[in-house]
Amino acid sequence: MSEYPVLYNEEDRLDAVAQCGLLDTPDDPRIDRITRLAAYVTACPIALVSIVAAHRQWFKSRHGLAVKQTPRDIAFCNYALVEPGIFVVEDATKDDRFRLNALVTGDPGIRFYAGIAITGASGHRLGTLCVIDTSPRALSPVQRRLFEDLAGCAADVLRVVEAEMTAR
Repeated sequence: MSEYPVLYNEEDRLDAVAQCGLLDTPDDPRIDRITRLAAYVTACPIALVSIVAAHRQWFKSRHGLAVKQTPRDIAFCNYALVEPGIFVVEDATKDDRFRLNALVTGDPGIRFYAGIAITGASGHRLGTLCVIDTSPRALSPVQRRLFEDLAGCAADVLRVVEAEMTAR
């Protein structure tokens, strides 16, 4: 049993991640635009499009973060994957699920996190669009709505990229 939540159909979701053809592929300017916009509209220094695999979360796009992946067992995105809408942590140091997490106690020093699941062509949740800040904060109602819209755009673009990858 994992220490983070998983979807009831996690085995099927992981099969969809393996089949989608997105893992370990080059950066894509179409998705990079969305992460830049997500960082801008939420005023967060970090924005990511992640693909959550069995043992890692890999970043298809990243803005403000150099690493390409992190171990899944410390991924905040695990929680966003199971939520029906936006999953928000306003101050990770005050949240028992995250206060001792290596991403909070070490680099990059996460305090704020907001993520929303992105569904692939299979209908399974492949990963997330998320934003991160090193200061505690909240999203305004306008920021929340724009972030939801950007997550929809990210899902649409990922499905196009997924189709391109599987057509090869």
